[in-house]
Amino acid sequence: MKIKNILALLLFLVTFSFYAQNDKTDEKREKIKAFKVSFLTTELELTPTEAEKFWPIYNAYDDKQYELRHDKMKTYLKKLDDDNINSISEKEATTLLSQIECTDKELYLLREKFMTNIKKVLPAKKILKLKKSEDDFNRKLLKQYRDKAGK
Repeated sequence: MKIKNILALLLFLVTFSFYAQNDKTDEKREKIKAFKVSFLTTELELTPTEAEKFWPIYNAYDDKQYELRHDKMKTYLKKLDDDNINSISEKEATTLLSQIECTDKELYLLREKFMTNIKKVLPAKKILKLKKSEDDFNRKLLKQYRDKAGK
């Protein structure tokens, strides 16, 4: 498996560990979002004009991505519990796999649309910086999560 696939899987799992804790989920999400905005703002060095156009596009993308991962994938994860996975039929497994694939495709198309829109706002170099900064942010968030869990 490629390293970025592993990183995406880890981010996916970390994201759901936050979602699984229903109490304070919104509060945690808002804290993470504020931390991410601050981090990306610093890393991207956006001009005021770029920032004005970038943030509405990015926030819409981020919210939709959250919705897909939270609403749909959370349902799938419940069904993938060890007890459930051993008791579902092959037909149910096939249906669940198909649903997961559809959601993955939706996430891909969302990312593709985001890239198309963001290319109209930011130069290619800053888009690459954005990708790197998002990866750095996710690693930093994962490290904080691990550090907190280890205490």
